[in-house]
Amino acid sequence: MFYSHLGSSGLVVSRIGLGCMSYGSRNWRPWVLERDEAMPFFRRAIELGINLFDTSDAYSLGVSEEITGAALREYGRLDELVIATKVRFKMGEGPNMVGLSRKHIVQGCEASLRRLGVEAIDLYQIHRHDATTPVEEILGALDHLVHTGKVRYLGASTMHAWQLVKMLSVSERRGWARFISMQPHYNLIYREEEREMIPACIAEGLGVLPWSPLARGMLTGKRKRGDHSTTPRDAGDAVLADQLYDAPEDWNVVDATMKVAEARSVPPARVALAWLLSRPGVSAPIIGATKPGHLEDAVAALDVELSAAEVATLESPYRPHAVRGWHDGTPLPGAAAIR
Repeated sequence: MFYSHLGSSGLVVSRIGLGCMSYGSRNWRPWVLERDEAMPFFRRAIELGINLFDTSDAYSLGVSEEITGAALREYGRLDELVIATKVRFKMGEGPNMVGLSRKHIVQGCEASLRRLGVEAIDLYQIHRHDATTPVEEILGALDHLVHTGKVRYLGASTMHAWQLVKMLSVSERRGWARFISMQPHYNLIYREEEREMIPACIAEGLGVLPWSPLARGMLTGKRKRGDHSTTPRDAGDAVLADQLYDAPEDWNVVDATMKVAEARSVPPARVALAWLLSRPGVSAPIIGATKPGHLEDAVAALDVELSAAEVATLESPYRPHAVRGWHDGTPLPGAAAIR
């Protein structure tokens, strides 16, 4: 395993992070692994040297956090691990059970601490922006959590680059704790974050933790054009996958990845992750693992050095995309302010 500082902070993370959305309750998503099925993946991740584990209160409505906390307490040394979770999405009925109000952030953090079974969250992230709450309220609540010792570092996820820079500016003017990381939607098929977000993160010293690094499985080579029946997750994830990757040209990128992988005699996922790991600003892709070998393949990508010709082959089929993968809560014209 290789490690790096998360952005310009002193926090050191493994170059591969384990995403824990796949672990929780099948009542939430039919492809999710429940506790007994999930535990071996945490054990293997720790054996491989992974120290970054990323979850959210919204994953299985808290069950993912419960499993993540139990597994890391059993198999790891918490002082050596980086536990990351998130807050924003709907956690119950009522208007105050969603969003980034001070009430929901503080209550959400306290609930996450209980579920994880820890005294402090290493990296607490806002799970998308919330345009319905004043920036000062969001950042003030997050700073409060840092200064009360409930949170050690702050992170953000998918939003406009101008929104991120505005939030960093407010934090600096107020002397509040600032974000050290950004989780953007970023992979070989979707590279729009290269335009503004990633350069902004590099300039401001934020580490980049890409989500969906294998494009909902498309870059593994196992999904086929128009076919969502390959695995239970393919079938359960079909709507979101089609929303994120709806351009026919996306499959040309998949073909290019397969070509490079076949020439090297390695799995295509390894090539796709090697490309992502080589990109400026990227600290650690957040990968999912639901089958034996997923973690080994991801870690093996650290040893793949792509040539300039291979990078050109992978990148040349790319075509610009519309923005995909985020929603900041801004009401649509004519829609109610709170949904």
